[in-house]
Amino acid sequence: MNFHSFQANQIRIARPTDKMEAVIEFYEKGLRLERVAEFHGHSGYDGVVFGLPDLTYQLEFTTYESGSPCPAPSKDNLLIFYIEDEKELSTVSGRLSQMGYEEVEAENPYWKEKGVTIEDPDGWRIVLMNTKGI
Repeated sequence: MNFHSFQANQIRIARPTDKMEAVIEFYEKGLRLERVAEFHGHSGYDGVVFGLPDLTYQLEFTTYESGSPCPAPSKDNLLIFYIEDEKELSTVSGRLSQMGYEEVEAENPYWKEKGVTIEDPDGWRIVLMNTKGI
């Protein structure tokens, strides 16, 4: 079996929110992800898509006209951002802290060793990890 046969041009992770403006502020102003697309009134949905420049990975947040209940998952469901530059990580976590998003205790102690865990406006967690990744 050839495990290298799957081909996709892009991956997007999408989730609903009832706090669209706060989520936009967190990811756009706090993390400084680039807004690459947005849509309004698409079958009752509005949405915004964030990405990292020149990468094919995206985050999409949607809201539905009748509401988009979105309970946060367990404390171990994470979006991890690998930030090799410690000064950059400190800048980002400081900016989020100034916006009212303080560090929270990581469920898994591994993430605390070299990372900072923060909850977004919906209670979903991100980790700013001070390594270059794999």
